[in-house]
Amino acid sequence: MTTTMQQVAVRASVSPATVSKFLNTPHRVAPLTGQRIAAAIEELGYVRNDAARQLRAGNSTTIGLLAFDVGNPFFVDLARRVEGYAASRGLSVLLANSDGSNERERGYLELFEQQRVHGVLVSPIGDVERQLERLHRREIPVVVVDKQVRPDLNASVSIDDVQGGYTAAAHLISRGCRRLMFVGGPTGLRQADDRLAGARRAVADREGVTIETVDVSDRSVDAGRMIGERILIRPPADRPDGVFAMNDRLAFGLLQTLVVEGRVRVPDEIAVIGYDDIEFAAAAVVPLSSIRQPRAEFARTAVELLEEPSPEPRQVVLEPELVVRESTRVR
Repeated sequence: MTTTMQQVAVRASVSPATVSKFLNTPHRVAPLTGQRIAAAIEELGYVRNDAARQLRAGNSTTIGLLAFDVGNPFFVDLARRVEGYAASRGLSVLLANSDGSNERERGYLELFEQQRVHGVLVSPIGDVERQLERLHRREIPVVVVDKQVRPDLNASVSIDDVQGGYTAAAHLISRGCRRLMFVGGPTGLRQADDRLAGARRAVADREGVTIETVDVSDRSVDAGRMIGERILIRPPADRPDGVFAMNDRLAFGLLQTLVVEGRVRVPDEIAVIGYDDIEFAAAAVVPLSSIRQPRAEFARTAVELLEEPSPEPRQVVLEPELVVRESTRVR
């Protein structure tokens, strides 16, 4: 059974208000009275409910971070970095995963609103404008991560994924690839659409270069293996000679199937580039070229925008970086 403040007050022969004063401003309680209260707390095993206290006071120290795919190591690393920057400011982080579900996304945003969190970092997949407006009305600051939603109300930090897609495709073309394939999705996911748009722009700038698209709803290693199997059943002359995967996990699966099962020479026959440059990219079966997202700057900027709001919400766009490894390197 949970011990209440009232029980502590009875045991110490003081009022509940005096117990509350001891817990929050002990220097304002007489030493002997404080000793009795401390002894009662120890004896009864009382633990105060900080969440309820902060909710009543309106000064929560918890940030809600809502990601759409924590199965992607990029989001895991981003959350770790956000937690580090938040901790330096005396804040903790509550991580939630929508896992691509609009319903779960709305549910978590409603939970953050109910908990009156200190602020919200959200990487949305669906239409969440109504929920974000409600947070704004409750004076809960919001920073939209990797997207812009109601920039008149919410600050945002994002990556220029159009430029990232352009850089990836242009790199494949520069090493001689002419039959490109983009693997990503689902259609309508902003990150996938922007990266594909950038890749198409690079192809349009080069005569004689084509690009086909493969839409996937699951951006996992297994999905990458499946796409690799589809490529292998084609005649060699009909295969792409350069593949741009919208994240590194898809690229890992492609490499495993092409190299291990298909004995395809990467990059001589098919070059492969991924996106995110996660920790394991350099340890792939063929070290993977990738588009690196500046995760440390991303996390720091997100926390700063949350903690230092400006009258005009800031929209910060960071530039991705090409990292070349063996999967696309010219020998």
